[in-house]
Amino acid sequence: MRSDKPRILVSRCIEFDHCRYDGHILSSPIVHKLKEHVEFITVCPEVEIGLGVPREAIRLVREGENVKLIKSMSGDDHTKAMEMFADDFIRKLPEIHGCILKSRSPSCGIKDVKIYPSAGRIASLPGSETGLFGKKILHTLVGIPVEDEGRLTNLRLREHFLTSVYLLWDFDNLETSMKNLVSFHTRNKYLFMAYNQVKLKEAGKIVANHERLNVKDVFTSYRNKLVEIISKIPRYTSNINVLMHVFGYFRQNLSKDEKDYYFSNLELYRSRQLPLIALITIIRAWIERFDDKYLREQTFLQPYPVELISSYDSDRGKMYY
Repeated sequence: MRSDKPRILVSRCIEFDHCRYDGHILSSPIVHKLKEHVEFITVCPEVEIGLGVPREAIRLVREGENVKLIKSMSGDDHTKAMEMFADDFIRKLPEIHGCILKSRSPSCGIKDVKIYPSAGRIASLPGSETGLFGKKILHTLVGIPVEDEGRLTNLRLREHFLTSVYLLWDFDNLETSMKNLVSFHTRNKYLFMAYNQVKLKEAGKIVANHERLNVKDVFTSYRNKLVEIISKIPRYTSNINVLMHVFGYFRQNLSKDEKDYYFSNLELYRSRQLPLIALITIIRAWIERFDDKYLREQTFLQPYPVELISSYDSDRGKMYY
């Protein structure tokens, strides 16, 4: 299904509605900024199963091998209701390209959710779990990037999430033709090289279609490979490799001072003192200067709208990697 913007499922309590158990609404700079660029589909699983606002908090409780969703004090069990809602909701969900769920929520959390031995005023158990609704999302929407609003404050995770969302959206909007697939693969060459060079070559073989498969089967195989490519965040050494490849397009036309400036910035990136966007900005200036039409189309240099680029980060030590 074609869409004008990427579709992202988001927990409704993040920037959209006062639907948390305490009646509050949560702020998220990235979700707020994304409102202009994506189509959000909001959900509050707890409200959807009939829990009011405000309401008694719920928690995950371990009973033997099972994990249940119960009210923190009364112990009322909402496990079955949540599981049924999640299955029905996901079945009716339109095509989406990403999810942003509430961090550490017993319903929406995708990791690090506290788990308890029972209801009542009692300490949590060692370890953590996944929220019931979040677990259904992760197990059912395989290949769709899923994050929580807390992790997205980290620049590296945010860049990977946004890149994945816009890459899937771009692919899903392609008209089914080999010409369009070749064009897509070509403009994503260096982005895929940064993610995984081996899988880049595998994707190229799918596009070559030596087995003469019909175009729909080729698209299906390619999308499966695309999901594999973006399954892990690129290493900074892979980004450096791509930056060196791209530099080769301009090597003969640059002065010694320009080359020295570029490599000094590359070393700053290597030592975590400069973000990737600093190198990309230099390259994009050269692209315009030398009118390089091939590189101008490369998504590695702008995988998502420039308005979403930000240096804000909660973990400076992991900012550039």
